[in-house]
Amino acid sequence: MHAADPNISQPTQRIRRLDDGAINRIAAGEVVERPASAVKELVENAVDAGARSVSIAVADGGKRLIRVTDDGSGIAPQDLPLALSRHATSKIDGSDLLKIHTFGFRGEALASLAAVGRLSLTSRIANGEACRLDANDGALGEVRPAAGRFGTVVEIRDLFYATPARLKFLRTDRAEMQAVTDVVKRLAMAEPYLAFDLTDESDGLRQVFAYPAETGTPHAALAARLKRILGADFIDNAIALDAERDGLHLTGFAALPTYSRGSAVQQYFFVNGRPVRDKQLIGALRAAYMDVLSRDRHAAAVLFLDCDPLLVDVNVHPAKSEVRFREPGVARGLIVSGLRHALAEAGHRASGTVATETLGAFKTPDAAPRVYQMDRPISGGVSRSVTEARFAGFEDTASARFEPAPEDDTHSLPLGAARAQVHENFIVAQTNDGLILVDAHAAHERLVYEKLKAARDASGIATQALLVPEIVDLGDAANALLAMADDLARLGLVIEAFGQGAIAVRETPAILGVIDARALILDIVDETSDTAQSTVLQSKMDAVLSRMACHGSVRTGRRMQASEMNALLRDMEATPKSGQCNHGRPTYVELKLADIEKLFGRR
Repeated sequence: MHAADPNISQPTQRIRRLDDGAINRIAAGEVVERPASAVKELVENAVDAGARSVSIAVADGGKRLIRVTDDGSGIAPQDLPLALSRHATSKIDGSDLLKIHTFGFRGEALASLAAVGRLSLTSRIANGEACRLDANDGALGEVRPAAGRFGTVVEIRDLFYATPARLKFLRTDRAEMQAVTDVVKRLAMAEPYLAFDLTDESDGLRQVFAYPAETGTPHAALAARLKRILGADFIDNAIALDAERDGLHLTGFAALPTYSRGSAVQQYFFVNGRPVRDKQLIGALRAAYMDVLSRDRHAAAVLFLDCDPLLVDVNVHPAKSEVRFREPGVARGLIVSGLRHALAEAGHRASGTVATETLGAFKTPDAAPRVYQMDRPISGGVSRSVTEARFAGFEDTASARFEPAPEDDTHSLPLGAARAQVHENFIVAQTNDGLILVDAHAAHERLVYEKLKAARDASGIATQALLVPEIVDLGDAANALLAMADDLARLGLVIEAFGQGAIAVRETPAILGVIDARALILDIVDETSDTAQSTVLQSKMDAVLSRMACHGSVRTGRRMQASEMNALLRDMEATPKSGQCNHGRPTYVELKLADIEKLFGRR
């Protein structure tokens, strides 16, 4: 027996208008996904109100309590009921939704929160008295006098009590608290001149963090705020960014490739000061580091893109977490070129944390100082010549090759003067204040790779013609790919139209050898569906160059002369990105003499 078609068997339903309570709860489902969403909306309101200090308190991950206190301009008593109504805002007049200069502009947050929680709003304006307004399940109480300082306090208790089904989808208190912490930290990065503090009131009072307002230039203030949030290691191993193109300005900090992470937890993007999570920007960051990081590593960066509000649409997502650029290719290109230029300017610099990890690997035993034979008084038939004889022939061991101290001033150069080769791969160089340990194979691999790329860019990509053109049916995507035909031709991939929705691949890059042209085209189409520029072909050719560099570099097990080792060090100093190999691993470690002396108890 077949079930009746529900579209036929059910009587026609009359169209009716939902009541305000249902409308507000539906809106809350879009705007307030979880406690962290509520915190974000309230903190953004505080920033828009001109606050200089924002305090956030939560309990049970924000489920039981959220309280945001600011010292902003406040709300007049007569405007409190209006503030809790939908689509009421002081931030825009509605005449132009493209010129958005504030975090909020829809006027939905407070009304939505009042619909799903027990909300109280206390505010005081300059030269006025504090007043309070309560709302439960969307129903407003009376405005009444209250005690309160200049600014606004918004308190929400029992979030989602009016929509219990939503509570079932929330995560544990700990996970929700982590989400709240992450939201506040992102906003604190965007506003380094504001003070932020977060307190957990789940069981007593526990301050999660407190960031004082930073001072100084925007660059210095941001650096100080990031140092507090991400730690000194990030700032110590990051490169400052400052680049412009076609009305867009890129600033922020990007970490060296050797400071890469196992996940994308330290990637932060801001557009006109607004924290966003944008796939296009994430893809641009990945493309910028494509040449210096392996696929399983992730760059660490805090990037700010600023532009005229007319060049970006922030009204494309209810939570305002996504944006849409008028010229997405320009934004992506600025990030890629700006980061690559900054990484190249860093030269041979590598992460300082590598040295810290190296020193940590040297473990000294917690035991009483030993008395060595060389420290005992020489007596009887034991003479100094015997002691010296014990070290005779040490320079002839198979695992080490020592060189005399140079007579020039190469010690003063960044990577110093080569003094030894150990285990027939690692170069030990001496500087004025320490020593450098170089992985010769990894370093030479990067040097050869950069030379191959330079030769490729200078002479262009040689192509190989296919005996039989590869016909690929792409449907509607064919037009978008054909629009890139000139760019692809410069990379050695020659395509042309072949009927409706199909293309013919005539030539492919000779450096790639025999390839599956169809698979390559489909990879490019997949990438260009999300971004305005493809890097698949470029990455494939770079991968081939990287493999060629690996085979053409100094092999482990080969003994190097002093002149060769020093030539390698000088080339590293002159070559961009030589601080890491083609896969993002460090090519050298620098150990300061003071740290080495500490290992031996000399300091």
